[in-house]
Amino acid sequence: MMPTQEEIYEALCKRHGKAVQDKLAKAKVAIAGLGGLGSNIAIALARIGVGQLHIVDFDRVDLTNLNRQHYFIRHLGQYKTEALKEQILQINPYIHVTMDCLKITADKVPALFADADIICEAFDVPENKAMLVNAVLEYLPDTWLLSGNGMAGYGQSNAITTRQILPKFYLCGDNISGNDTKSLMAPRVAICAAHEANMAAELIIEHIGKEE
Repeated sequence: MMPTQEEIYEALCKRHGKAVQDKLAKAKVAIAGLGGLGSNIAIALARIGVGQLHIVDFDRVDLTNLNRQHYFIRHLGQYKTEALKEQILQINPYIHVTMDCLKITADKVPALFADADIICEAFDVPENKAMLVNAVLEYLPDTWLLSGNGMAGYGQSNAITTRQILPKFYLCGDNISGNDTKSLMAPRVAICAAHEANMAAELIIEHIGKEE
């Protein structure tokens, strides 16, 4: 049987406490890029009951994605937005999921992410990462921004950290491992994704909830 919204809420409150869960349920988090970073960030946030997730990507699930991204064979060929929304709603069908299946450019950033409390940057290409970070800092300076950088290869789990770069900008990764020198593997990518999701949870609970 499908649990009711109240049953899921009560279960989350038992794990997190009502005050914390109420903050998570009100939060709006946008995830730009739904590959190894973004798909795993979204799943982690769905599991803790973040109430509103905005997922953005233009790509489809490919066989080469399955080594590190949170998709399954049944998703091959589907748009990543659709495949990820399906999984989120299997975890918690009462999360409000907004999808945009498009390629993000700097001029689209202000309108696309205007309602977000937090934006999680999760692109693969360094130039795209820089584009989004610069656009958010310019057009949405009051929005919290999390970015991933340096997660390739394997080993050195503790080298991946979360660092505050600017008052509302945090960078997760080892800042060394580039995609051009080492392969991307699920364990290290997932560690970096967990850093972003964990930082998002901290901001929601410690800062955004107090700002309201």
